[in-house]
Amino acid sequence: MSEEQLVTFGLGSEEFGINIMLVQEIIRIPPITRVPKAPSYVEGVINLRGNVIPVVSLRNRFGMDHVEETDLSRIIVLQVHNKVFGIRVDAVTEVLRLDTDSIEPPPPVALGMDSHYIRGVGKIGERLLILLDLDQIIGGEMNHEASN
Repeated sequence: MSEEQLVTFGLGSEEFGINIMLVQEIIRIPPITRVPKAPSYVEGVINLRGNVIPVVSLRNRFGMDHVEETDLSRIIVLQVHNKVFGIRVDAVTEVLRLDTDSIEPPPPVALGMDSHYIRGVGKIGERLLILLDLDQIIGGEMNHEASN
């Protein structure tokens, strides 16, 4: 039976999971520098050991209300198709293994957010984990910005 290893994190009352193979590191929130004309969901850039990487606000991307940063807020630094970027989350919860049998396709009305951000829903006992498709999160817009 095949399984995936996921990093799970919270945004509001929802719990999300992303494939651990994409995660480079998880950091506290450093100063974020705003970037003029960036898409609204890009909070800005951070300096990570000399590399400047964009930070995406998932709350903003998913149309959720902005909340103040807490001690649990983190940036998950990801690498997707040779692009390194960070996603800001309310809290990182755990690393877990999920049998691929426990993953269902996303429901047609995916919790009020665009379903193309979701590649499935994982069931762990009573918990439901929304599995994100990170290719879609940074999406065409950021790829387009980078090529200009």
